Amino acid sequence: MSLCQACPRHCSVDRAAGQRGYCGVDATVRIARCALHLWEEPIISGSRGSGTIFFAGCNLRCVYCQNYEVSHNAKGREMTVKDLGERMLELQRQGAHNINLVTPSHYAPQVVEALGRVRRQLYVPVVYNCGGYESVETIDALEGLVDIYMPDLKYYSPKLSAEYSGARDYFKVAKAAILRMQQQVGRPVVDGESGMMTRGLLVRHLVLPGCRKDSIAVMEQLSTMFTPDDFLLSLMSQYTPDFLPEDCPHENLRRRITSLEYESVVREVEKYGFRGFVQQRTSASAAYTPTFEG
Repeated sequence: MSLCQACPRHCSVDRAAGQRGYCGVDATVRIARCALHLWEEPIISGSRGSGTIFFAGCNLRCVYCQNYEVSHNAKGREMTVKDLGERMLELQRQGAHNINLVTPSHYAPQVVEALGRVRRQLYVPVVYNCGGYESVETIDALEGLVDIYMPDLKYYSPKLSAEYSGARDYFKVAKAAILRMQQQVGRPVVDGESGMMTRGLLVRHLVLPGCRKDSIAVMEQLSTMFTPDDFLLSLMSQYTPDFLPEDCPHENLRRRITSLEYESVVREVEKYGFRGFVQQRTSASAAYTPTFEG
């Protein structure tokens, strides 16, 4: 944290001394929400909910983020690494199917330390729920601590990733990280009795308005990276412009996706034989965004 290299941006700022990197936070852990969450994929949420811990700040800060107040404004409460581990155990006591670490990339060293303290006491899977923009070194540091990786694979186009997330190298970086995730945890494992995922890789992709061709390119790339048995895919239609800043210059982001846009990507998923989940169009609602603390 004194020369931060926690994510691929390599800001090198002294977060331990209070400086903030691109992620918008210093070295102090800030949590925006810690609660059972029923709106993840069915094999993650189940009947009792996923034990989600939303971290404040973000190393991507996408212009369209539905959690804008957390990712851009770093809304959240401060806590120690010890407290973070205790929150994980508390969620387990509440009946969570898993411990779901949401946008943890910029706190990877603290996450490793917290999990090191409590991992032996956790009997539910640990989910690393991230934007995909991860360093391979971070994934290596998480080996043995994480059971399920749930990254986004947001873009193929460097132009889009630069405009929307300030990361022209997004696809190259995310591809290397996601390949390493799969090597680490192997093929998806689903408990036959509960129907819950216990290990493996679940890749998410959000179809954005006006970006159908890029989504199709992402599906093509996934087909070269993995066989259909290597991972699960969650193709999301939930984009909503409700949280878009008024000064956002991207006019296409001011609307929801059309049925044509989404269904054309669904056809690609079917063509490659990917297994996983698609969303109903009713998912594109601000009502599914949780309330955050801080």
